[in-house]
Order: sequence, then structure tokens, then C-alpha cells
Amino acid sequence: MSKLLAGRYELIEKIGEGGMAVVYKGKDRLLNRYVAVKILRPEFTKDAQFIENFKRESQAAAGLQHPNIISVYDVGREGDIHFIVMELIDGRPLSDIIKEQAPLNYKQAIEITRQVASALSLAHRNNIIHRDIKPHNIMMTRDGMAKLGDFGIAKAVSDSTLVAETSRIIGSVHYFSPEQARGSYVDERSDIYSLGIVLYEMLTGQVPFDGDNPVQVALMHINDDIIPPSKLVPGIPPALEKLVMKATDKFQSNRYKSADELLEDLQNIEFVTKMVGDSVFAASDVEEFQEMNRKKQRAADEPDEPVKKKKKKSGGSGKGKIAAAVIAGIVAVIAIIVGILYVSGMIGGGVEVPDLLGDTTEEAEAKLDRLGLKMEIGEEVPSDEIEEGKIASQTPDKGEKVKEGDTVTVMISSGKPTGQVPSLVGKLYDEESIRAYLKASNYDLGEVTYEESDADKGTIIRQDPGQGTEAEEGTAINIVVSEGTDKMTVPPLVGLSVDEAKQAILDAGFSIGSISYAESSVYKQNIVMEQQYAAGEKLKAGTKINIVISKGEPEVPEVPEEPDQNPGTDDEQTPDTGEEGTES
Repeated sequence: MSKLLAGRYELIEKIGEGGMAVVYKGKDRLLNRYVAVKILRPEFTKDAQFIENFKRESQAAAGLQHPNIISVYDVGREGDIHFIVMELIDGRPLSDIIKEQAPLNYKQAIEITRQVASALSLAHRNNIIHRDIKPHNIMMTRDGMAKLGDFGIAKAVSDSTLVAETSRIIGSVHYFSPEQARGSYVDERSDIYSLGIVLYEMLTGQVPFDGDNPVQVALMHINDDIIPPSKLVPGIPPALEKLVMKATDKFQSNRYKSADELLEDLQNIEFVTKMVGDSVFAASDVEEFQEMNRKKQRAADEPDEPVKKKKKKSGGSGKGKIAAAVIAGIVAVIAIIVGILYVSGMIGGGVEVPDLLGDTTEEAEAKLDRLGLKMEIGEEVPSDEIEEGKIASQTPDKGEKVKEGDTVTVMISSGKPTGQVPSLVGKLYDEESIRAYLKASNYDLGEVTYEESDADKGTIIRQDPGQGTEAEEGTAINIVVSEGTDKMTVPPLVGLSVDEAKQAILDAGFSIGSISYAESSVYKQNIVMEQQYAAGEKLKAGTKINIVISKGEPEVPEVPEEPDQNPGTDDEQTPDTGEEGTES
């Protein structure tokens, strides 16, 4: 193929596609370099929302310069073609690598996550939330560098963002945060959740939640607990698993507060593994690790006999002392790191988190204060068991080891669920999906009736009780579903030529009615100046539509000159009559 956009970008071949756009390899003739050109799919060019999202991608990403973000060079439009010109990556998406190689080595997974978190750190500092973190949007170069792209639904925010339409939640359902699934407020921690899911998939080779349809998966994000990755793949470092579980906590307040905080923990794990290797993390408990350490100590203190004899024969006792000193030094370093890990609670020791469930905030704070721990109050959550105003859940859980000075986040019970009916209007009716959606809120599906409507066929147009109404658990929600309509939309005809108007009427499913003519000083000759029904009006198919055609400017008749009714004035001479005047 060969097409030139904006007189500059030559399209060479298609290299990828997604639900919203197609990506081509192209060449920038002006700068003589290869680029990637993303073109919005034709079916979306008439959708104002998609156009807006597409423009937002370029505006959001163009200002972000970072080695782990795909650079945006240009944005343009040619006719109905909307395009973005980006950095061409010599590599492939992370989704392909996961599919072929997962579960990945945990060190590789940490490194990829660290790079993406670094990219998010810059985006979040610029008040940009990506909102669609997934392996398909992370390109891996041949030298192992991660590049985050496709800010197609990124949105600049000041503090937090509300999903515009709860009936049309944006993003990729397997990597959704619970707040995205609920159509609730989204902030930087939503990106952290999605990145945590990507890390989980790299470590295990599978996403934590999967189902028969998107609604089912979204409900799992809201309601179901994530299976710890070590249950699926043995040997994952406990500290890394703890990081994954924190990043993917269902409550935003329990997650990492920023990408920088996540980066700090990732770098700490990287540092420790580089210093002491895999074994310290793979040890199943402290005793196993301590036994391993004792073996190293015995090896250092009691070298095997053949070595001793060899050294005695060669007279190299000095070298033996140096070797022993080196080994002792290594053991000392390991002991120091183990001490740090022990104090931090990563492999044992530290402070054990007390049980705070059912306590008041004052009681909980007193317990934590005695142990040198801090308390942070998170969101209010409904609870059937815990009375209103008391602690309904906590993170970390009771019995977990943390280091002194750490913070325990607590959720306060708002009492029994209020029983507010969720919104169904605007959603497509699928019995299984709608039942599951209602069940998540402890309601049931009631009577389903159908009604002719201008709304798309299958769309829920009314519900009873309505959204936000308080109703007892188990209440059946009745819904009315659109059957669509056989009515057609009247096209705009004014301003078209006679032939164009006739064709437009037929194309819209109507019949041509009477055609009359009238003079007009506004519309040129043979142009439609009036139409019987307004554009956008809904009429039954086949309805006749009358139109009025301009005859052009009205003709102005010529007015004949009238004879002069006042022939004489003082300035004119009296005509000569040939008579002389007489004196009186």
C-alpha cells in the first residue's frame, strides 16, 4: 500500500490494530525517519466521543518525555482520517511475551514493572491518569526496555476523575480497578491496581479474574478475593507477593498512594536480591533460612580436609586465612541484610499487627500506639456483622509482621448495606449479565417488558424501583427494554440540489412527495429552500416528504417614466408665441 497523509507521512504497511484504531508503519519524508501512524477506524469518525478520546491521546502523551513512554510526534486530520504520528518501536507487545514465556522470572517481572511505574510517575505528576494499563499497551524493545503507549483514554485531572458514563465504562475489563468497574471515581491508584494485575499475570501466566462475559469479570474485581500468586507458582518472593497484594487491594486507600511509593518497594526488593540472591526470598520460613546461614558459617569455619592438606604442602597458609576472611565477610554482609529484613518484617520478626475488627477508632489507635504503629482511617464500608462506627476491616491483616512505625489502614463500618438500587438504564439487556449485576447488589431481576422506543434495540430504557431508591435486599427490579423502532430519521434537505434531495429522501427510507417551486432571495435556483418535516424528526418508513425548490431571485418589473406635470419655473424662458403684449 502507499498513501500519503498531510503531504508528508507515507504509509508502508499495517503493523497492528486495536478496537479503536489501526497502526501503520510509515515514513516521515520531511525528517527522513520511520514512524508509527495510528489511524482511527472509519466507523468511529462520526462518533464525537471517540474523536475526543483520540485527540486526548495525542494531547496527553505529547507533553510526556520519558524513556519508558512512546513519544508522540504529530497529530492531524485529512478529510475523514484522524491520525497520530508516534515513535516506531522495534519490538513487540508485552502481551505476546507473556503468552509465550509466562510465568516470567520474577526478576524480569520486577524490572518491567519498575519501568512502567517510572513512566506512570511522570504521567501522574502531570495530572494524567492512563486508565488502560494492560500488557497490550506496553511495548518491549529488543534490548528489554518497556515503553508505555496508547493514552487513548487518558484524562488530565486535578485530583480525581469520574467515569463519564457508567453505562459505558472505559478500559480493559481483565485489568479494571474495582472503582472503574463500579463506574466510580478513578485516580492514580487505579493505574497502580492495573499495573499490579499486569505484574500478577507476568508472575503466574494468568489474570486473577476471568469469566464468560465482561460484566462477570468486572463483578469479580469488585467482590472476589485475589488468589495469592505463590499459590499458583511456587518460589515467588514473599516480599514481592506482598507488594502485588497491596497494589491490587480492592480499596484505593489500602494501595500504594503513588507510583513513587511502589517504585521504592520494587527497588528495595531488587537491592536485596542482588545482595543475597534468590534463596533468602525462596526460603519457606525463618528456620529454613537460618539453617542455610548456619551451613554457610560451618563451611567458613571448617574447610574440608583435602584443602587443608594442600595448603600445608604448598605453604600457602596466608592464602587460607585470606579466603576465610573473605567468606567471613560475605557471611557478615548476609547477616546484616538478614537483620534488616528481620526488623522490617520481610522474613520474620518485626511487629505483629493486632486484631482491630470491632474496635472503635480510639481503641484501635491505643493498641497500635503501644506497638509503635500508626493508624490511618480509610473509606467507610457497609457491613452486616460490624456495627456502624467500628472497624470493619484492616490492612495489613491481624498477625502480619510489619516494621515499627508502619501504618495500619482501617475501614469503618457504615452499618448494614443501605440497599440503594443500582442504575440499569442505558445498559444492554442480557438476562444472565443483568441478573449477575443485580445479584452483586443483593437484588433480583423482576418483570421484563418491551416497548417501542427510539433507543437502540435491546437497551434498558426504564426501571422500577429507580436508580438510588432504597429497597430491601432481594427486591425484584422491573425493567423496560427497547424494541427499537421502525421509524426512520428525516435527513437534512435544505441547501441540497433537487437531485441530491431526492436521493437523500430515498436513502433514508422515505418516499418523494410533491415538489413545488417558489421565489427566494436567499437560496439559488434549483436548491431546496423548505422541507415538510424537520431534519432529525422520526417518521414511519415510506412516508412521503414534500419539498419546496427555489426559483431564484424574484423578477422586478420595469416601471415606465411618467410625463412631467410641472413644465415651467422662474428660471425658464417663456416660449415665443409670435404675439406682442399690450398695455392696460
